[in-house]
Amino acid sequence: MKLLLIHSDYIEYEVKDKAIKKPEETDKKKDRLEEALTAFTAVEKVDEKSPRQAVLDATAEIEKTAEQLKVKNIMLYPYAHLSPDLASPKKAQEILIEIEYELKNKNFNVKRSPFGWYKAFKISCKGHPLSELSREIIPGGTEVESLKKERKLSSYWYILTEDGKLNDVGEFNFTEHENLKKFSFYEKEKSRAVKQEPPHVKLMQKLEIADYEPASDGGNMRFYPKGRFIKKLIEEYVTQRVVEYGGLEVETPIMYDMDHPTLSKYLQRFPARQYQVESDKRNFFLRFAACFGQFLMAHDATISYKDLPLKIYELTKYSFRREQSGELTGLRRLRAFTMPDVHAFTSDLDMAMNEFKIRFDLSLSVLNNIGIDTADIEMALRTTKDFYEKNKDFIIDLVKKYGKPILIELWDERIFYFILKFEFNFVDMSEKASALSTDQIDIENGERYDINFTDKDGKPKHPLILHCSPSGAIERVIYALLEKEAIKISKGQKPMLPVWLSPTQIRFIPVKSDYIKICENFIEDFNKESQYVHVRADIDDREQSVSRKIRDAEKEWIPVIVVVGEKESKSKTFTPRFRTKEIGEENRAYTLDELYNIIKEITSGFPQQRIPLPVQLSIRPKFKY
Repeated sequence: MKLLLIHSDYIEYEVKDKAIKKPEETDKKKDRLEEALTAFTAVEKVDEKSPRQAVLDATAEIEKTAEQLKVKNIMLYPYAHLSPDLASPKKAQEILIEIEYELKNKNFNVKRSPFGWYKAFKISCKGHPLSELSREIIPGGTEVESLKKERKLSSYWYILTEDGKLNDVGEFNFTEHENLKKFSFYEKEKSRAVKQEPPHVKLMQKLEIADYEPASDGGNMRFYPKGRFIKKLIEEYVTQRVVEYGGLEVETPIMYDMDHPTLSKYLQRFPARQYQVESDKRNFFLRFAACFGQFLMAHDATISYKDLPLKIYELTKYSFRREQSGELTGLRRLRAFTMPDVHAFTSDLDMAMNEFKIRFDLSLSVLNNIGIDTADIEMALRTTKDFYEKNKDFIIDLVKKYGKPILIELWDERIFYFILKFEFNFVDMSEKASALSTDQIDIENGERYDINFTDKDGKPKHPLILHCSPSGAIERVIYALLEKEAIKISKGQKPMLPVWLSPTQIRFIPVKSDYIKICENFIEDFNKESQYVHVRADIDDREQSVSRKIRDAEKEWIPVIVVVGEKESKSKTFTPRFRTKEIGEENRAYTLDELYNIIKEITSGFPQQRIPLPVQLSIRPKFKY
């Protein structure tokens, strides 16, 4: 990228004619900015290889010069004449839009002359030694350093305790909060690149849950029968909880027109995230959230104040984000993922904050019931200093409800579309943090999408919108569950998925082939018990030793292992091996009914599904190992 930086008394331009076939749409044919740093910019082919790095490097250079000159006004001016080796118009425009967005986030007053037009311009240069500077930006080094600089300039980080005390991160005593310490420093540094394979990758492969798909794009996974089963159960459970909360389930398209008048403005802020496809000579992007479809649906709806809060829900299969390739590993960060997304449309800030509290409780409950306890997660809250001061009691109540200190990020001014946001984050063995549940109060998109409700006075008003995922991406939930068990393994403890998510809950091991039929009868008895509760039981009928079968069941994390011989066949009582003491007592006899009732009690309230594989292990395929 080439930059020509001019400290200007003023810069003014007038749009004349098209310079490319499809220039940027603009209603503003003339503009002027006084006392400004004018950044004439040419985006080059080399910038297309690392667009995000190009954006960060150029932003840092322009910012540094503006600070030296003590100016707050910046004019970004596309100027192709600076280079003979230009990027494609589409990519160049995307990069310039992102530079504009980054500079605005750093509290500069930024104007950008429209891209793809011939323009007449006048400029008055100050004429001092720093008033004319040229720079060549070649994307290089690490993105991490630029992100560090960006974070330090835009954010203030504190630890907020349950007693309401705001502690500087650098001064807080993390002695009893080691995980919060890891999370806090991860958030400040924002180093997402993965240096080593996280433990859950080997576990997801070994347990035949999921694996990489080399024939697809990175971050698109294959799920084997057990993995698809686990994923389906979590999807059903989250959907069940959202519907109980009042969510109206919908389905919306996965692709949208890039030239849609409302969507195109939003896309300009996040061009690097997009997968794009072409159809009938039109360009479409694959959604990276459920917002687009739900907001367009709400725009067309007739909504009264009596309908609020209106809760619209979709389990997106799938959402797509073109994450950096160095950040893709296992199930932690993907380019195609399943996201439960429930938006609540509210009349005002009071209603929005009340709903925020309800959804906060919902998110904690959903995670805890899935198997991610409050002890396993760290909470972040993001807002402005002004909102924090005005709503301190509300925020402290959330911290008390959560039950331990949180990380809070404060801004001098709002830099995103939301005024308040919380996240529950899982910190893995690699000390990387990943957001699971989240909610935010959006104060822009009701107006941006022209969504209206009729208020009590009969007048149309724009709602405030809450964006909540009670669990986070389903794939990331599985990642967190596996990483949690990897931590247990590192401490010498037995790993296990929650019983309600275990594809096999009880395994019968006949001591010889004579007892296979009796094991089949036991499973039939289970299935006769109830049409609502399915005990997922299978039989290891392979020609292996009993000790080998037990070892294999242990490797599969089977919750209950029952060895069946002559004694058990006659008495129909068993001395099971329980994975944990929470399931049942060791060295105690159980009847079939008692085993059934154990599973029934543990899985009460959770989705019920039959076993996803053949009951006999001898006829099961091996998908990986």
